[in-house]
Amino acid sequence: MIEAQSLTRRYGNTTAVNRVSFRVEHNGIIGLLGHNGAGKTTVMKMLSGYLEPTAGSLVVAGHDYAGGCRAVQRTLGYLPEDPPVYPDMMVADYLDYVATCKGIAREERSRAVRDALLATELGTRALDRIDTLSRGLKQRVGVAQAILGNPRLLILDEPGNGLDPEQNRHMRELIQRLARRATVILSTHILQEVEALCERVLIMHEGRIALDAGMADLRRSCSLLLRVDTPSEALRHQLERLPGVAGVESRLAENGYLLLLAEQGELDTTAGLAAQCVQANDAGLITLQASRRDLETVFREATGSEAPAE
Repeated sequence: MIEAQSLTRRYGNTTAVNRVSFRVEHNGIIGLLGHNGAGKTTVMKMLSGYLEPTAGSLVVAGHDYAGGCRAVQRTLGYLPEDPPVYPDMMVADYLDYVATCKGIAREERSRAVRDALLATELGTRALDRIDTLSRGLKQRVGVAQAILGNPRLLILDEPGNGLDPEQNRHMRELIQRLARRATVILSTHILQEVEALCERVLIMHEGRIALDAGMADLRRSCSLLLRVDTPSEALRHQLERLPGVAGVESRLAENGYLLLLAEQGELDTTAGLAAQCVQANDAGLITLQASRRDLETVFREATGSEAPAE
């Protein structure tokens, strides 16, 4: 569906995106994370065809952007961080206008607008002027224009902006439904949204991709937390020599150790061997469990800095 090769974008002497490569083959939800200025918005604008790359190539749905991106633009939906709405238009008229710009045939336009209104729960607001709506409702109008025409590629930049918890729940459900028939690129500062929705995450840092991994892989434990009643250097040295252990960190405040595993698949085997070491040293086993990383920890490891504030 998407193939980006060495994608680069410069603004004068400033390189906003530097040789970014990734491939998306199936429908699903891809989380795009990074601090402000990391290059996320520039990547999304290049995917939408709004910006041309300075170097590199981009192919979406079999169309090479070097030969023009109009064919792709007709079948993609894009929600910028600030929804592109006309405040003096009624919601339905605005959506009809966007449908016309997208090239949706006249005979299909009314149905497309109706479907977008229903999907975003804006049916009762169809005849309201956009400037009379709350920020959250304006955000939903922005989403409605993005999903007009059943796009194959949907790019959402902070879709939860201004939504209350109930509206956010509906937005999650909508995005999950759309992902059954489209590739969704989701950029958000809310890490819980990424963990709840995405099957893959791309973390950008200083214009490059710092991490590209499936959420299932990130959730798998790659370490064991061991707590004993009498820690000792002898026990630590034995743990370090265990097969499958790449390193041991002392957790003195917890009377324990963090065993870093060389291979995720060695979790059960290493846990058994660690328990035998504890028994052999008469240390008294208190806790032996997988230590799982959350997305905030993964982000910090990939970028060397704290995750974006929500």
